[in-house]
Amino acid sequence: MSSGSRRIRVRSVARRLRGIPIVVTNSGEESREVVVAESAGTDARDVSPLHRHPLVAGVIVALAAVNLRPAVASVGPVLPEMRADVPLSGTGAAVLTFAPVLCFGVLAGVAPRLARRLGIEPVLLAVLVAVAAGLTVRVLDGPVLLFVGTVVAGGAIAVGNVLVPPLVKRDFPDRAGLMMGVYTMAVSGSAAAAAGLTVPLGDAIGLGWRGALAVWAVPAVLAALAWLPRARAHTRTAQPPRARSLRRSALAWQVTLYFGLQSLSFYAVLAWLPSIYRDYGFGATEAGLLLSVSGLVQLPVVLVLPALASRAANQVGYIVACALLIGVGLTGVLLAPTAAAYLWVVLIGVGQGGSFALGLNLFVLRTRRVVDTARLSAMAQSIGYTICAFGPLSVGVLHDVTGSWTLPLVLLLVLVVPQLVFGVYSGRARTLS
Repeated sequence: MSSGSRRIRVRSVARRLRGIPIVVTNSGEESREVVVAESAGTDARDVSPLHRHPLVAGVIVALAAVNLRPAVASVGPVLPEMRADVPLSGTGAAVLTFAPVLCFGVLAGVAPRLARRLGIEPVLLAVLVAVAAGLTVRVLDGPVLLFVGTVVAGGAIAVGNVLVPPLVKRDFPDRAGLMMGVYTMAVSGSAAAAAGLTVPLGDAIGLGWRGALAVWAVPAVLAALAWLPRARAHTRTAQPPRARSLRRSALAWQVTLYFGLQSLSFYAVLAWLPSIYRDYGFGATEAGLLLSVSGLVQLPVVLVLPALASRAANQVGYIVACALLIGVGLTGVLLAPTAAAYLWVVLIGVGQGGSFALGLNLFVLRTRRVVDTARLSAMAQSIGYTICAFGPLSVGVLHDVTGSWTLPLVLLLVLVVPQLVFGVYSGRARTLS
């Protein structure tokens, strides 16, 4: 066969196998994998028709997402008890809040390599098992196990954070905005539940802060069991040959910095809002309730906003509105924390929930291909969460040094400005080339 006819035949086969890596063997050369397009396909025969149904698949994805925040959100309400029992200094407590979010950043880059090697589905099953193990280990006796369990859970969540968005883009191409809303709602709702229920559950169990934190391993075990049939599939993402590095793209950096700064604000509030209000005289349950309210008001926002943003010409208006709400809420906590506490946390919650939903949705909206969604998700979460991790740490250290919440809150207010700037740039209607 002539070289010209071979090229025509390869193009024809490539069109039929679009999205599936194939192995091409040349005479006298080693076999090599050629990525025809975006990603390796799932062998659908390995998954039952029931688990391939969009509704069932969506529920299973949501169950996995439910376990991506309680490991972090459950700590704030019982942090004073943990500090007294372990014990932990103020800086030690700041490091404890810093560690899992730093894992989100440092280990996010591992996720695409694991997905290419093992497949998204088995890796997500391992994520859920590791989350359950980490949440169990961290409540055992001693500060070492506390930090080890926190790091294990945080590292597992880092991988899950990166792999769910490309899975949504692949499995729900016509409903990506809706499903990103469901995913984000599951993440935010679980954070709100962990914030509001940790102390009451601990009181009901009667095992103190250890029992209160250990209970969040149960949803991870249940989600792992639900995910087990899906883990028989092996969807492998693959980077195209000679792919241009996203670190050379201004748009990728704008999305990354926006995602990192909105996450910094979110996790700083998640870690320290209960402590702030306990210092202002609120009880442990009510301080946790404030954080829970901040999370609960996010649910309708994160469910509806991605679909609205996906249909809009651009997302700039939504990004500006969310940043303004965060700024007003933080200003209220700074100047009149007890005068309208629930109003301030509602404003912060709506603003942060919307920013988080938009940050995740930008991974889908600013890319055309599944492989680019995975790459942008990995870059934004790897670098963004590394930036974000210094939010809870900085707030804790500043409070430890000054003995006041004024300077930490001022810092969070100042950082809303660059969040707004990078959000406006990343919200414009463009896609990665």
